[in-house]
Amino acid sequence: MESVIAASVFYEVAALLVIGAAAGLVALMLRQPLIVGLIGAGILAGPAVLGVARSDEHIQLLSELGIAVLLFLVGLKLDLGLVRSLGPVAVATGLGQVAFTAVIGFGLCLLLGLDALTSLYVAVALTFSSTIIIVKLLSDKREIDSLHGRIALGFLIVQDIFVVLSMVVVSAMAAGASETSAAAGLLRVVAGGGAMLLLVALVIRFVAEPLTARLAQAPELLAGFAIGWAALLAAVADHVGLGKELGGLLAGVSLASTQFREAIAARLASLRDFLLLFFFIALGARLDLGAMGEQVGAAIVLSLFVLVGNPLIVIAIMGAMGYRRRTGLLAGLTVAQISEFSLIFMAMGVALGHVAEPALGLVTLVGLVTIALSTYMITYSHHLAAWVDKPLRVFERGHPWREAAAAGEAAERSSDADVVIFGIGRFGSAIAQRLRDKGLKVLGVDFDPEAVRAARQAGQEAIYGDATDPEFIASLPLDGAGWAISAIPLHPGGVTHEDHRLALIAALREQRFRGRIAVTAHATEEADALGARGADLVLLPFEDAAERAAEVVSRPVTG
Repeated sequence: MESVIAASVFYEVAALLVIGAAAGLVALMLRQPLIVGLIGAGILAGPAVLGVARSDEHIQLLSELGIAVLLFLVGLKLDLGLVRSLGPVAVATGLGQVAFTAVIGFGLCLLLGLDALTSLYVAVALTFSSTIIIVKLLSDKREIDSLHGRIALGFLIVQDIFVVLSMVVVSAMAAGASETSAAAGLLRVVAGGGAMLLLVALVIRFVAEPLTARLAQAPELLAGFAIGWAALLAAVADHVGLGKELGGLLAGVSLASTQFREAIAARLASLRDFLLLFFFIALGARLDLGAMGEQVGAAIVLSLFVLVGNPLIVIAIMGAMGYRRRTGLLAGLTVAQISEFSLIFMAMGVALGHVAEPALGLVTLVGLVTIALSTYMITYSHHLAAWVDKPLRVFERGHPWREAAAAGEAAERSSDADVVIFGIGRFGSAIAQRLRDKGLKVLGVDFDPEAVRAARQAGQEAIYGDATDPEFIASLPLDGAGWAISAIPLHPGGVTHEDHRLALIAALREQRFRGRIAVTAHATEEADALGARGADLVLLPFEDAAERAAEVVSRPVTG
């Protein structure tokens, strides 16, 4: 009998993995984050559709382990030194967005007919944005090091801290509810929390670095230790009343200051996604699709609030702090969705009996809508910025002094550059250096403030700016320039949804630029198309390097 049960569980898990892979493939084809596919897989496998997910105990176990690993990875990012170094704009924007979303969201939920406690839970859940999704999208667009990318990562860290605090509060409520005396429950939470914080502090101070350095000699062992450590602290935290979620997070914090945290995170990312499949399957198995259908109206209202309200508050705060409206919009779009933590937070509320299952279904619907739509909003963010530029002028100061100071525009800009190079990474800097050696005056432009700073330290005149922003292009000293060169790194495969080369060509032609325009490409097939759109010269770095290498290697060897 046991072997039959084991076989049936194996078949069930195999079916769930196939459903998860298929749903993930559909999400990939629709250019959606994996989380959308996983939620869809959970609903599909649940009793309302296929009814494949039946082994509740096994699925729940894997689900809890997945949440522990997820929160371990979140804690792994919370390096205390990084938290202390957050700039004022990240802190102000992060706290402002959280406060705005929580307060206004609470009021909206009350107007939609939810009770006060459910409204509070839903409002808090709406404040969380998915760091995983945002980092992936910004990395794919090569904007992770841009000014708005750095600011967005800063206030996402503030959000992560708020996630931690929310989990602590809910865990304390859980512990207090399980005790006959509220005072006894609070005492247990305080004592258990103090003991675990002391343990984590001791590990950070004396154990983490030497232990991980030793384990890193066998990378597989390092990953195994990380999983075991996350599960151990999750179990200990659950035993003392803090909850598995907080234990997994503290395990990550204890290793966040080590030099091996990135290696650990990279190795556990796939395991996290694998285990989270079972969390979303468990979630889908609990959802009543009929009840969710009745909540479509409320979900649309809350989704519009997240999609529009969150970016607007970020734009307003950043505008007041001296940033341009375009930078505020590009940063604000990163919080136009809720995250997997929203669902975990609501699931905790359901487990405690504080909220009912329909509230979890409502937040799940909001998650599906906002994640799906915000993904496209971020992917096409520069097009969107052009469309809504005029209405957003009300959020920008007459002189966006902070961004101008970061760029050093007024003091550093040249009025008689011979060549303007957009993108001063390795390739752009190499071109600039060789042009300077020939006596030409070169002005470098980059979207990464650190690249601008490095270029200036190397003696290169450089300013911060966005090559796809027509307003910025109009402010450049182009009258005396004979060439404008785009050396911005391309995505793998070359052409992107928002091709910066075409945007730059269009902006330069709109300004009646009289010089010649050169752009980079990966493949010769692109050259004709780019030429037809206005490029005078198409540079092929890989082809040119290969031709040069072949020329050198094929020369006769002389003794």
